[in-house]
Amino acid sequence: MKWEFTPELISVIREGMSLKQIFADIQAGLIVGIVALPISVAFAIASGVKPEQGLYTAIIAGFIISLLSGSRVQIGGPTGAFIVLVSSVVTQFGVSGLTVITVMAGILLLIMGFTRMGSIIKYIPYPVTIGFTTGIGFIIFMTQIKDFLGIKGAAVPVKFVEQILYYSGNLSGINYWSLGIALGSILIIQYWPRITKKIPGSLIAILAATIAAQMLDLPVETIGSRFGEISNSFQAPRMPEFSWSMMAQMFPSALAIALLAGIESLLSAVVADGMTGERHNSNMELVAQGVANVIAPFFGGIPATGAIARTATNIKNGGRTPISGIVHAMVLLAILFLFGKLAALIPMASLAGVLMIVAYNMAELRIFKKIMKAPKSDIFVLLTVFLLTVFFDLVLAIEVGVVLASLLFMRRMSGALQISNISQSLDGMGESGGSSQDDTKYQDVPEGTEVFEIYGPFFFGAADVFKSALTTVAGSPRVLVLRMRHVPFVDATALKALEDVLEKSRREDIGLVLSGVQPAVMAALEKTGFLKNIGENNVHTHIAGALKRAGEIIAINN
Repeated sequence: MKWEFTPELISVIREGMSLKQIFADIQAGLIVGIVALPISVAFAIASGVKPEQGLYTAIIAGFIISLLSGSRVQIGGPTGAFIVLVSSVVTQFGVSGLTVITVMAGILLLIMGFTRMGSIIKYIPYPVTIGFTTGIGFIIFMTQIKDFLGIKGAAVPVKFVEQILYYSGNLSGINYWSLGIALGSILIIQYWPRITKKIPGSLIAILAATIAAQMLDLPVETIGSRFGEISNSFQAPRMPEFSWSMMAQMFPSALAIALLAGIESLLSAVVADGMTGERHNSNMELVAQGVANVIAPFFGGIPATGAIARTATNIKNGGRTPISGIVHAMVLLAILFLFGKLAALIPMASLAGVLMIVAYNMAELRIFKKIMKAPKSDIFVLLTVFLLTVFFDLVLAIEVGVVLASLLFMRRMSGALQISNISQSLDGMGESGGSSQDDTKYQDVPEGTEVFEIYGPFFFGAADVFKSALTTVAGSPRVLVLRMRHVPFVDATALKALEDVLEKSRREDIGLVLSGVQPAVMAALEKTGFLKNIGENNVHTHIAGALKRAGEIIAINN
């Protein structure tokens, strides 16, 4: 029997693999490793850390994620979704603070995984995820304009309005050589797939830009001129400097990174399932992401998660087991040792072109426009999250977005609860829709009895609807029957509403009888003591029994 927290690599080994599939995975890993090289460096630079830290993340976190993943084809590493958040953390807490926050996020991911929250995270509403991914894409695009135009000087401000003022005041400093390299890189990325899809256009664009800049001795800024020499080895693991007093301040950022990592990794796994026909283990996936984000920071890594584009590339090139992800990490390790120092020659303008394409793809403008035609509540959530991401910060956007979506969901669900007086229309049909001998015998509603039928989930958002509906009872009936055959569950607030109705009924000398109570609801009534309070003889499986009991109550009171 397979344990719930068994990595897919173990499952694959148990099932056995053919040599043909192993070679296909190795080939896919080689290609994905090459794809990951330029964007790992670009993501690190855009996040405000050293270029090699992107490679450290792709190697260490990528290896761990493939080793432990709940998806057979997941490729992990740094992603564009983290750029804005990581950059903000580095600005506020420094690189050592980023290390602590990433470890905290990893621990939160482990907790989410082991408490089986994987299935819950997947249900974060689409307008929320599209709102902040579009916002992130927009911000990444804005931050790359400086290198795209070759503007020298102070770093680009974080706030959107300040960015506009910054660029408008520095347009005279455009370096047209940088602009040409950036435009050329974008054109190569766009049109290279017409030649071949085996080698990524981003790699070709960076190679072409680097060779052109060196051979022609172009006056453009490179990674080396900005960051100095690039290390081609790993740093020894070390403990970051931190104080316990800062943990409370760091927690919101850690939670945001954990949520973002969880959402993106599970979204990537869902996309992969659609491409392969497999089913991933969402809780094991969160555990893998957690372990990766706990370990990688000690070696200089930054936050990591499942990368949708790299995972799709893996699948398209034949990858079907975690071996391809492990090979991808090994390829990047070899590149770091053999060619790491050459990365210093890459023009910043070329990386800006690569990141602008990443930002455009991340923004998903087509889906954004589509949601703008959805119900007004979804549009409201989408625009709120987008604007908060752009004008404030991603942490606030995620928090507000989830809360807004939850409130709107509760509002919709409360609207789904329907309560109607069926005293006049009751025809004696059984709870399953068919008649029984007992139903036929007691099809008449005793005089002085009001019967209300409840449809839908009965929870705290609908409790007020329930109470309001019961105020429509004409006069003071002698018995009130609540037919609950279409109520799948109740929560504590709903139970409190039932208790209030029971107390009110007793004060006014009105009998209360329940009919058609489903097993889950019955278990809740029994557990909370409501069943004992109302009396088991006042709770019936069928309406016929409930009407019979109503007649008995009236006879006793007479």
